[in-house]
This record gives sequence, structure tokens and C-alpha cells, in this order.
Amino acid sequence: MNDRVDDERGATLASMASVLADATRATFLVALLDGRAWTATELARHAGVAPSTATAHLHRLRNSGLITEVRQGRHRYVRLADPATADLVESLVSAAPDVAEPVRSLSASTRRRALAFARTCYDHLAGTLGVAVTDAMTARGFLTWENGLAVTDDGAHWLTTLDPQGWPPGRGRAPVRPCLDWTERRSHLAGAAGALVCRYAIDAGWVARRPRTRAVTLTATGRHALREHLGLAESVLRPKASA
Repeated sequence: MNDRVDDERGATLASMASVLADATRATFLVALLDGRAWTATELARHAGVAPSTATAHLHRLRNSGLITEVRQGRHRYVRLADPATADLVESLVSAAPDVAEPVRSLSASTRRRALAFARTCYDHLAGTLGVAVTDAMTARGFLTWENGLAVTDDGAHWLTTLDPQGWPPGRGRAPVRPCLDWTERRSHLAGAAGALVCRYAIDAGWVARRPRTRAVTLTATGRHALREHLGLAESVLRPKASA
């Protein structure tokens, strides 16, 4: 019986791997890590493929359960199915060899530097800023890593002050989880706590989304707030000169 179950699981894994083993579908999934809903046309343009090609790939991704469709009026959008799917995609990106593409323009260098410094990873903060916030929360005693990552009582109090309705989280999602950052190669905060911090940072104007990218801009308000809340040094609140 166990052999049969293992065979079935192996076949399921192989099927999922075949879905992921296509450059266009992988590009779609990475784009959807920004947490927003995209149209098929937007994804086609982003990946540089024809709309009909994009539709076929999206059909397979939807059948595999990796994405879901959202309808609003006459418009159809797609997004990642759930946080677990985002975790899977980000983990695979982090595990991939770090092969830097040549930078052919100043704008490309600027975009790369912005993405490495601060970005969203589905619904939590990543990049240099995300790791720095995680480190600062640990230093302040809001997080502990002694027996696996967990929120302390002080951390729960702080999260409640940010969003009384958002903490403690409801059932169905891990309160906290480490997510390996693909640029920093260290863990940043994910799970419900990471989502709460990211959501609050956006709503409070600490960071601002950039159009057509996962990169976010740390605002002057955000730099002041992170110094006040978490004691982050100015040296970690500025993008590096090169990346």
C-alpha cells in the first residue's frame, strides 16, 4: 500500500514539475509574486509571447491549481492560488543558481538595485529591507529563533498595535514563517506576521509600490518610522550604490 501511495505521489510531483519546467509559465508565476492580479494580455506582454500562447499556458497553470481566476465585470484576471503557492515559487527561485545577467543599461541597473533593496514577495517584504526588518524584530525581542521561528509576547503586542484586527491571525495560515531571500540569501519574515507588517507599511505610507515591478520605494516617512519602531540604522535604509 505504501509503495502504491509513494508511486502516486511521485507521479503527482513529476506532473507538477512538468508544469513548472517551462520558461513562459515560470515567468508568469514569478511576475505574479507581486501579489496582484494580472490580465492575460499583461502577462503576455511581460513574457514577450503572443496572447494566444499566454492563454494556453495560463490554462495549464489554472488546471494545476497554481493560479486562480478573478472576474470583475467583463474583465478577467489571474493571480497565484494562495500563499502556499507563493512560498513554493519563491523557494524555487531562491534554490536556483545565482547567475547574474549582464547589465546593458543604466535603467536596467537601477531596476535591479531597486528590486534587490526592497520588494514584495507575494504579500510580505523582501530584499535588503525585508531582511533588515526581520533582523531588527529579532533584536527587539519580537521574534525568536530558539525552537524555530516564532512571535514572542512582545512581538504579538507590537503587531497588535499596528493592526488590532489583524493579530492574532485566523486559522488556515502559519502565524510566522522564514522565507529564504533570493538576493540576500538569508531569511526574511513571511506568514501572517510578515503579511501584516507589509500591509501596514503600504497603508501607512512607509513604502510605496512601483508600477510594473515588485520593487517598492522606502519613503521618508518609512525611514523615520522604522528608526522609531525598530531602531534600524540609516546605513541599512538606503539602497547600495551597486548591486
